Amino acid sequence: MALSNTSYHHGDLPSALVRAAVELLEEDGAADLSLRAAARRAGVSTAAPYRHFADRDALLSAVAAVGYRDLAEHLVAASPAPSTADDLAAIAVAYVRFALARPALFRVMFSDPCDPTSPERVAATTAIHEYVRSIVRQVFPDSDEESLATAMWALVHGLAFLYLHGKFDAEDIDERVRSTVFAILELSGPPA
Repeated sequence: MALSNTSYHHGDLPSALVRAAVELLEEDGAADLSLRAAARRAGVSTAAPYRHFADRDALLSAVAAVGYRDLAEHLVAASPAPSTADDLAAIAVAYVRFALARPALFRVMFSDPCDPTSPERVAATTAIHEYVRSIVRQVFPDSDEESLATAMWALVHGLAFLYLHGKFDAEDIDERVRSTVFAILELSGPPA
C-alpha cells in the first residue's frame, strides 16, 4: 500500500520515510527524490525528516541499505544453501534479474553517493560481501577466497549494468549470465 493514501501517525518515522523514498524512487527515479517529497508521501510535515536524516544523501544511504537487504533476500531465495557452481550461477542470474526488476533502487545502491559511515549501509554491504565469500569458500575451498569473490561480484555487477544500459538483449539473461560465470570459473580451476 502506498503511504500517500494514509497519514503517518505514531510509530517509526525513519522507516516510514525510507519506505516512502523507496516508493518514490521506484516510481520516478532518483532525480526528484528529496526529503520533502518523502515527507509528503509519508504524510508528515516537510520539516519532520530533518530530525532523522541530515540531508538527501543520508536518506539515500538508508534507502541503499534497504536495497542491499532486499538483494540479499533475493539471492538467498535463488539458492538457499549454495554448494555447487550451478548454485553460484543461479545466484548470479538472480543478481542481474534484481537489477533489472528494480533499476532505480539498484542504481542508488551502487551509483549515487551514500554515506560510507552509515552503520546500516556498511552492515548491509558487508553482509552481501560475506555472503559471496561464503559461497566461494563452500564451492571452491582451495581458491583465493577474497580474489575469487571479488572477481565474481565484479563480473555479475558489470553484467547487471550492461543489461541496465541496454548493451545486451534482455531475452537471454539467464543463459548469458550462466555461461559467463562458468567461463570465469573454468579459468579459476575446477572446484575441489
